[in-house]
Amino acid sequence: MDRFNAMRVFTRIVELGGFARAADDLQMPRASVTILIKQLEAHLGVQLLHRTTRQVSPTLDGAAYYRRCLQLLADLEETEAAFSLTRHHPRGLLRIDMPVGIGRLMVIPALPEFSARYPLIELEIGLNDRPVDLIREGVDCALRGGPTLDESLVARPLVQLQQVTCASPGYLRQRGIPRSPAELEGHQMVEYFSSVSGKRYGLEFFVDGQLRQMQLPKQVAVNSADGYLAACEAGYGLVQTPYYNVARQLQAGLLQEVLQDCPAPTLPLTALYPPQRHLSTRVRVLVDWLVELFARPGNLTSRP
Repeated sequence: MDRFNAMRVFTRIVELGGFARAADDLQMPRASVTILIKQLEAHLGVQLLHRTTRQVSPTLDGAAYYRRCLQLLADLEETEAAFSLTRHHPRGLLRIDMPVGIGRLMVIPALPEFSARYPLIELEIGLNDRPVDLIREGVDCALRGGPTLDESLVARPLVQLQQVTCASPGYLRQRGIPRSPAELEGHQMVEYFSSVSGKRYGLEFFVDGQLRQMQLPKQVAVNSADGYLAACEAGYGLVQTPYYNVARQLQAGLLQEVLQDCPAPTLPLTALYPPQRHLSTRVRVLVDWLVELFARPGNLTSRP
C-alpha cells in the first residue's frame, strides 16, 4: 500500500463527504478508493470513517488523523520541491477560482505570460460570483473581493480595487445628473443581493471624509455582476462597481460615471488558500505572479 497516496485519498473523502465524489475528483476507480481505505484502516488498526448510505464522515480517530495527514502531505510536497527540479520548475494541476469579471477581464488575458513562465503547471479555472468552499471543492487558491470572512484560510492582499458610480446616459437624461449624494432624491438604484447570504447592498460614498451609506428606491434587484451591469445599461438606475467591470462601457459611452467627487470605498482583492497549501510551490508562484500583475499600471484596477 502506498501510504501517502492512501492519505491523499482519505483527505479527499473527508473533504468531499463520500467515496464516489473523492474517486471522481482524483480520477481514480471507485473500487480502488474503497480498497485503499480498507487497507489504511487495517494498517492503522482503527476505524477512520463512519459510513452510511447517505454520508461518510470521520470518526474521532479519523478527524485527528485527517489533521495530521494535511500537515504531512504539505510537508512532503515542500520537501520534494526543495530537492528536485520542482523547486525551480513547478509542475502539476493548479485549481483556481475567481469572480467572473476579474477572470474574464483581468487575469485570463494575462495568463499566457504565467504559462510561458511555468509551462509545466496545468490550470483549472473556475469563474464564480459565489464564494466556493476551497476545502470541500478541492480548490488550491481563490480570488475574492471584499472583506476576508473565513479566518481558517490564509489570506494575501493583492490590490485595492477602485469603485465607480455610474448609470446609463438615457437614465441620466430622464432623472438628471447628481452632483452630490444630497441630490439623489428622485433617483433609483439597481440593487445587488447575495444568492448565498441574502445580504442586500446599497450605495456608499465618502463625503467630507465620512462614509455615508444610502438606500435608494429600486425596480430591479439582481444576484450576479453581469446582471447588475445589464440592468444599469437598461436604465434601471445607479450602480457601484469596480472600475475594471465598466471600463469598456464607460469608454464606449454605454455608461456614464457620476459623483466622482464623492468616491465609493475601494474594494480589497485577496488571494485565499487553505493552510495546507501554504507551502505549495504552485500556489506560491501563482500568488506572486498575481501580486506582480495587479501592481502594473494600466491594469484596470483604477481609472487612468
